[in-house]
This record gives sequence, C-alpha cells and structure tokens, in this order.
Amino acid sequence: MGVTPRQFRQIQERLGGSRRPVAPVFQSANASSASGRSRVLGIDPSLRGTGYGVIRLARPFPETLVFGTISCPSAWERSRCLVKIVQELRAVLKEHQPAVCVVEGLFYAQNLQTALIMGEARGAALAVIAEAGLEIYELAPRKVKQAIVGFGAAQKLAVAKMVQRLLHLASPPEPDAADALALALAYTQEYGRFSLAAPKKV
Repeated sequence: MGVTPRQFRQIQERLGGSRRPVAPVFQSANASSASGRSRVLGIDPSLRGTGYGVIRLARPFPETLVFGTISCPSAWERSRCLVKIVQELRAVLKEHQPAVCVVEGLFYAQNLQTALIMGEARGAALAVIAEAGLEIYELAPRKVKQAIVGFGAAQKLAVAKMVQRLLHLASPPEPDAADALALALAYTQEYGRFSLAAPKKV
C-alpha cells in the first residue's frame, strides 16, 4: 500500500503536533534543574522536636536557606504531632524546593517504647518527603559527627558550633536544627567523592 507525500506529511502532523511529554508521578519540581540538585534538605526526626535545614551548594561556602525545629508540646497526642511534622515539612518543601533529602540513620534504643515513637516520627517525615519525589539518603549519627567535627562521639554543642562555623551563621543553631544542617553538610561531603561507605539510599 503506497503513501503519497501529502499523506505522509498529514501523518507526521497528527503524530507530532499535540503530544505532550509525560512526567513521572513522583518528581521533584527542581529534580531536572541544576539549582534543584544543589539544594539539600537535612532532617533529624523526633516526635517532640524534628530538626530540619535546607542548604544550597555555593562558593565559597554553602548557603543556608532555612532551618528550624518542629516542636510539639508534651501534652499533645502523638497523632497531632505527626500531623504537624507532615504539614510543616510540606511547607518547607514548597517554599525551598530541595531535590535531595538526607535523614539520620536508625539507632538502637534501649527503650522499646522510645524506639516505636521515634519510628513514627521518622515514618511521617519520610512519607511526606517521598510524596514530593525527593531522593532520600540516610547517614549514621557517628558518621555525621565524624564528617563535621572530626570525632564520632562529639557532643551536640560541638556539632552546633562547627555547623555555625561552616555555614557562617550568626549564632549556633538549636540542637535539633544543628543536627539537621550537619546531615545536609555531611551528605554534600560524601556525595562529592568516592567512598566505600557512600550514603545509603532509602
């Protein structure tokens, strides 16, 4: 069956004229842009005080876009705290558009109830981050302290002061926010070099 040149052009127009590229369901708004890949969100999950911080890779030192702590009173039910974690993280994602998230790795809690509660907060945070389409990595607490302070058993105050120095902040961040910023900084160090212990993807 033969096709005339005119018919061939009509077929091409029908096939190529109105088609739109299909995007993945879960895709960060900045995942395909250079500026998006340079923004990293760190999260230190906890039911009563989830720390977060977003940095942007820049020279001569990383730029701090936002950091803080999602605090919940001890009188609140756990479900109410989980909702607040989700809502506030969604607001941070919408405003600052990071493409990568790094979260503190799991630790062994002596108290089973504490471990369960921490797991709930971590799950709420991971769910909202995954919903936004970010790549998620985790780093062990000791590895983060080693990368930032140079000592795997460093105290929180030492971490906060080193984060302040590395990011040129006016004052040390609160402990939970400092841990979140330390996670983001440690990730940028590990991701940019060959390492046998690269960040684990979640």
